[in-house]
Amino acid sequence: MSHFSRREGQLHIDNVDLASLAAEHGTPAYVYSKAAISEQFLAYQQAMGEQAHLICYAVKANCSLAILNILAKLGAGFDIVSGGELERVLAAGGQPNKIVFSGVGKSHEEITLALQTGIHCFNVESVAELERIQHIGQSLNIVAPISIRVNPDVDAGTHPYISTGLKENKFGIDIDAVIAVYQRAASLSHVAIKGVDCHIGSQLTEIAPFIDAMDRVLLLIDRLAEAGITIEHLDLGGGLGVRYQDEQPPAIGDYIQAIRQRLGERKLRLILEPGRSIVANAGVLLTKVEYLKEAGDKNFAIVDAAMNDMLRPALYQAWLDIETVSDNTQASTGVYDIVGPVCETGDFLGKQRSLAIAEGDLLCIHSAGAYGMAMSSNYNSRPRAVEIMIDNNDAHVIRARESKADLMRGESLLPDPS
Repeated sequence: MSHFSRREGQLHIDNVDLASLAAEHGTPAYVYSKAAISEQFLAYQQAMGEQAHLICYAVKANCSLAILNILAKLGAGFDIVSGGELERVLAAGGQPNKIVFSGVGKSHEEITLALQTGIHCFNVESVAELERIQHIGQSLNIVAPISIRVNPDVDAGTHPYISTGLKENKFGIDIDAVIAVYQRAASLSHVAIKGVDCHIGSQLTEIAPFIDAMDRVLLLIDRLAEAGITIEHLDLGGGLGVRYQDEQPPAIGDYIQAIRQRLGERKLRLILEPGRSIVANAGVLLTKVEYLKEAGDKNFAIVDAAMNDMLRPALYQAWLDIETVSDNTQASTGVYDIVGPVCETGDFLGKQRSLAIAEGDLLCIHSAGAYGMAMSSNYNSRPRAVEIMIDNNDAHVIRARESKADLMRGESLLPDPS
């Protein structure tokens, strides 16, 4: 179901007119649909059927408390990569025993907090991390549940910055060397082996790389069983892609059906860590055209959103659909690069877009729900945008726009010389 529609020339999310929303709250503004987020998560839950499972939303995709709370109420688990994300999940009502802790650089303090909180599992990424978890668990007299993240050396066929399953990537332990690491874990007093973890990348648009990685991990599980090591769960990570432009990613149901068929009769609990596929197309970024500028053969639409608000086009050369919020029948159509006010040539949101616009018009940048606000910054001392959640007919501010005071909070001048 689409939650975006144009009615009498005005773009809506669910039953809310975006032009009116921008008039009330200003721009830039992130706007999300609660219904769209819920539908995507429930698609994962329903596709699992009777398969033992845990769907852990990847908090990194969008860590807004309201979004985490919506998902927690639907029974979601959470995939975290920092102590800050752990605190956010707990504040939003997430259950500790549904949290998996991933990431290559877990600090002593973060491991301690996670152990004391009682999380479901650590996804261990190195031998050094395993030894640290054992040491901390022993000092606290808490047995740490662990899964070891294996690197299956599978090409995910995605952008190199978000490919995580090749030997050259920093993530996980080489699948050919991991049995010795499991044997070491089995010998430790304050570590309990629970599973195997694998995550090969983000924005995957084909099922084949997932199945390739899964086949390699299932062979590993068989070899571990031969070595006397029992695995309770298989964590296949996240990575299912979404449609930004002309991609054709598999439907959630087809993706999970392929995984379940490959799993067969094995008595393993499945853990998945989707993020982008739950929130990306549930959110948009609203921005206002400040100036139209001609520069030789180029036309620029300079807007009030920038790379500090939405980094993906500059960082990944990502393509995001851009359309007008309101039809402008008085404006002639031109081809524009949509750029922001930040002092970087790379500050663009879209290039070579055909739009009928004038100064003061509103633009809607689609597919902004994932890795938008979560990656935003105060570069050029720009306040971060307001976030708004649409719940049927109602609009709720879920994060206020930062003020100028917020920009300088916690800073101080040096004292004058005495």
